[in-house]
Amino acid sequence: MAKILVVDDEEHIRLLYREELEDEGYEVALASDGLGIKDRIDNEDPDVVILDIKMVDSNGLDVLQEIRNNYYNLPVILCSAYGNYRVDLKSIAADAYVVKSSDLRELKDKIAQVLETRVPKKE
Repeated sequence: MAKILVVDDEEHIRLLYREELEDEGYEVALASDGLGIKDRIDNEDPDVVILDIKMVDSNGLDVLQEIRNNYYNLPVILCSAYGNYRVDLKSIAADAYVVKSSDLRELKDKIAQVLETRVPKKE
């Protein structure tokens, strides 16, 4: 079972994602910001990170850069209410970009896609 780390500062988004993704059979861990992301990833060992961009205590694009510097092969899906970040140069480092919606079909499709192409973790 794949594990997903959801990093979003909005509690209702985290809870919605957890409920929907657990219904799809994923294990879900939640974080309210990107502070200490390296420790969180080391502790949770996720297969995919879903990362909000605009958070109160951290900038998702900076968090993405930190993830890429330490976990190059860990898939990251940027998920934002704002489509304009899709063209930000820093967004290119993400494996996918999804504009937030109450319909999570696109997000679920992107998760499935990045998991299919992911290099398996070494045990």
